[in-house]
Formats: sequence, structure tokens, C-alpha cells
Amino acid sequence: MKTIDEIYQEMLVYFGERTGLEPQGGCDLSARLYALAAQVYALYVQADWVVRQAFPQTAEGEYLDRHAQLRGLERKPAVAAVGTVRFTAGEAAAAARDIPQGTVCMTAGLVRFETTAPAVLAAGELAVDVPIRALEAGSLGNVSAGAITSMAVAPVGISVCSNPEPCSGGADGEEDGALRVRVLETFKRLPNGANSAFYQQGALSFDQVAAAAVIPRPRGVGSVDIVPATLAGLPGEELLEELEDYFEQRREIAVDLKVRAPETVTVHIAVKVEPGEGRNRAEVLARVEEAIRGWFTGRLLGQRVLRAKLGEIIYHCDGVANYAITTPAADVAIGEDQLPILGTLSVEEKA
Repeated sequence: MKTIDEIYQEMLVYFGERTGLEPQGGCDLSARLYALAAQVYALYVQADWVVRQAFPQTAEGEYLDRHAQLRGLERKPAVAAVGTVRFTAGEAAAAARDIPQGTVCMTAGLVRFETTAPAVLAAGELAVDVPIRALEAGSLGNVSAGAITSMAVAPVGISVCSNPEPCSGGADGEEDGALRVRVLETFKRLPNGANSAFYQQGALSFDQVAAAAVIPRPRGVGSVDIVPATLAGLPGEELLEELEDYFEQRREIAVDLKVRAPETVTVHIAVKVEPGEGRNRAEVLARVEEAIRGWFTGRLLGQRVLRAKLGEIIYHCDGVANYAITTPAADVAIGEDQLPILGTLSVEEKA
């Protein structure tokens, strides 16, 4: 794109050729020509912006949303993380104690969660586990085990709360890059109501679905399996039923259709990390552990677990100078309807 000065110089040449005069710097005519050049430049900028928004390859924000709508797609909203919190009493009591739905717990960083169902700590018991959901949708709700440490208002008789397992499944709203991929995919793989693109794109239209595989003819001609995964990993029964109902209303006549959870492949990981000089060892190791755990989401459905990718994740953690992967000893093969899930994870300092 031409600069304002280039446009201004072209105007001077044009004016001189037509009038035989040469405006002097600082004169009123010269200033007006420069102002006109600035307006022409603004038109160039506006035209360039319009061209970018006219095509899904370069459109942004709400204009990309409009391209998506033309393809029957919508941007996925943020999703709240879910997990379990364990409420512990100071001592056992003869009477049961109620824990109301909506009880708010939080981490040291003030990431808040609320219980999604009422619970009762039975008489004589010291602890009870209750399902929770992050109050604010997004990836900030994906916290490690033990991160939840306090309650906004403690239920009667409850002294301690903590999450025995990590909270997961939280995701930020779909970014332009991810939505653009889905939009362009509808052009590359045109759904026709019967092919795998139709089933896959239909499954991905659900907010909870992070990835989906389509298995043709699992039970012979005329059968198809749809295998979804969520960010948290395996889909729940409620989601599977929703997908089944969705496709039952849209499938071809006589198609034997089944929506099922993916098979799981447990992957154990052990790595040794060398922190950079002067870096806090505990912080670096914790950062690596968090990054590895964050990699194992439903987006890995049907993808091999590559040592090269694992190494890239580790090396790009702030403070890592070097690393060594002990386990797995080789890349882990994954079938198209299989989901790798994290087993044991060991992150130690490299000697």
C-alpha cells in the first residue's frame, strides 16, 4: 500500500504536468494537496480492510461470524470448568449436616467455584465429595488438584474444602483461528447429508464437543459410528444422548447410527527438566506439569502422542533450559476412535 508521502508526491507531479506550476513547500496549495493525500490514503486503508473482511480466509471478529453463519456454523462460547470438591468436618457429628447447592469455594488466586447439587454429610462421617462448576467460564477454571482451599461462607460444621482431582473442561470462547478452520473445512469437505463431513461437522456444532471422529461401516454397509470427545475428555451420557437425538432426526433412512464414547489409551509420562540459571526450580517444574496436563484434552482424539510434540511443549515452558523424556520411550499410536488420557505424570529436576 502506498504511503501518504508517496501519494502526495504523485499529486505534485500530476499538478505540475497539468498546470506547469510547482507548489512550494509550506504554501496553502501544498498543504491542501497533502491533506487530500491523507484522505486518499484513508480510502486505501478502508478498501484494504473491506477486502479482508470479504473473505473467510482473512475476515475477523463479527465479520468472520457472518461467514460462519452462511455455512451454518456459530462461534463456540466459553465453557466453565467442572470438578469435585471435598468438604471435611472438624469432627464427626451425630446429626447429618447439609451443604447447600451454590456453596462457593475458591483458590488462593480467587478463582471461584460453586456446588452444582445439594449434598449431605452423613452422621458420623467426616467428608463428602460434591460436584462443582467454575463461576466464570474459561480456561482459568482448569486448576490442579488441591488448588481449592477456602470457602466464601462455610456450611455449618464444615472446616476444610479441597479438590482431590484437577478441575478440567474449561475453555475460552472460540478464537478467530479455530473458527476460521471450521469455516474453511466446510468448503473443503462439503457435507451432503450422508458423508463423514456431515456427521463430523454436526457433532462439532455442539459447544461441549472439542473433537469428533466418524467411523464408517463399523457393523457393515449402512452403519456409522460417531465418536465425540469434550475438552475434559470423555463425553457424559447426557451429551451422547443429545447427539444421538440430533442425528436420528437428520440421518438417512435405514442408516444404523450409533453415538458412543471413544476408547481410552492411558499414557504414562516421566520427564526430567533442567531449569534455567537463576530460575526457581519449583515454579519451573510446576509450569511444566501444568502444560503437560493441559495438553491432554479431548482435542487429542485420534492423534498420536508424539515425543517431539511433548518435547516442544516442555521446552516452550518459561524457565526450561533443557529436558529429557524418560517415558514414553517411543511415540504412542492412537486409533481414530481412541482418546489418549494422561496416566501417571512424573516431572523431576534433571541432574
